[in-house]
Amino acid sequence: MDAASFIEKRRFIVRLGKMLHKFGTPAYRLESHLQEIAKLLQIGASFAITPTVLTFVLWIPGDDNEYTHVARVSPGELDLGSLSKVDELVDALASSKMTLRDVEIKLEEIANAPNPYSRWATFAAYGASGGAFAMLMRASWHDVFWACVLSLLVYLFVLWSERSRRVAHMVEPLVALVSALTATAVSLYLDPMINVPLVVLSSIIVFIPGLALTLGLAELAARHLVSGTARIMDAIMLLFKLSFGAFLGVAFGQALFGQIPPQVAPSVPAWTSWLAIAILCGSLVVVFKARKRHALWGILSGFIAYAASLWGAHYLGLALGAFVGAFAVGLYGNLFNRLMNAPGSIVSLQGMIVLVPGSKTYIGLNAFVSGQQMVATDGLGQQTFLIFMSLVAGFIFANVALPPRKAL
Repeated sequence: MDAASFIEKRRFIVRLGKMLHKFGTPAYRLESHLQEIAKLLQIGASFAITPTVLTFVLWIPGDDNEYTHVARVSPGELDLGSLSKVDELVDALASSKMTLRDVEIKLEEIANAPNPYSRWATFAAYGASGGAFAMLMRASWHDVFWACVLSLLVYLFVLWSERSRRVAHMVEPLVALVSALTATAVSLYLDPMINVPLVVLSSIIVFIPGLALTLGLAELAARHLVSGTARIMDAIMLLFKLSFGAFLGVAFGQALFGQIPPQVAPSVPAWTSWLAIAILCGSLVVVFKARKRHALWGILSGFIAYAASLWGAHYLGLALGAFVGAFAVGLYGNLFNRLMNAPGSIVSLQGMIVLVPGSKTYIGLNAFVSGQQMVATDGLGQQTFLIFMSLVAGFIFANVALPPRKAL
């Protein structure tokens, strides 16, 4: 291999690694995928991936000279549509349908492509996700309505953060504070039947890092210790910021508007949980920028996760019910990977979010800070820990039972 060819290949691998990291690929999957690409391109490679630092070591087989590239990056955000498109390009390169140069041009187009969904669609998805989560928590119709309204308000701050770097640095505690302040005012002047803490949690559910906590534990289980620890600590700090913002907003609201005794409203019917799954997973298709042709697959993943976890909880208990749900979603994602020749993660993530107990972690933190529980739950800390462990074990067992064909 001549020097010019090696330079072209190493630039491609570095570019590909940065893009896949930007689209939210976990470290253990990204490293495995890059190793496959390096083997395809017939160059030696070693990678060390963390949420904020990417390290590439590349060399020509038989040559002692190594090329090292270290990049300081920001933690990636999920973009399932772009992830799917990049995977298709890699397949085209592997089958010799496209040259390396053609793939690099397409990668640049994907990187600069706009959001496939309009701002209005994303606006509606934020509102729908808040209301759907309130339904899943068996809140009242009052809570569901105001969770939708406050979720729409939260999205306005998300838009503001895209234009202001200062707002972007404080968007998590800011949206929690504004949601809590507004919910307190609503409970006094407009609707005394709402559960303020639950409405606040539902309105900021998009920011709750349950998925990040689960991925961090999965990275630790795969012996990616630095990346897993960093991801978990980042998620815990995000929970602290959200909890503090909500606590401060409620305190300000009670100081400004006063406090009235909460009134209990009847919960939504049990059957609405299935409707909530459809709405929540449909909204996540937009929030995660998934391709429309994968939308139904992703929504089905949510139903599989919920049904399997309910069945498992009925026979084995809540924590092992999460294991059954994760095992079913893992099998489903790997089956999708084999049938559609696409990353299983682009459809399994919706199911994971239905299962992950990030909201339980927030509820426990809220109870610790305020001394009050927003919902009646016994053994919350132990239950949350067991669910997290069950989720990680479920996906590991699924990968053993039906191994995926692709690392992504």
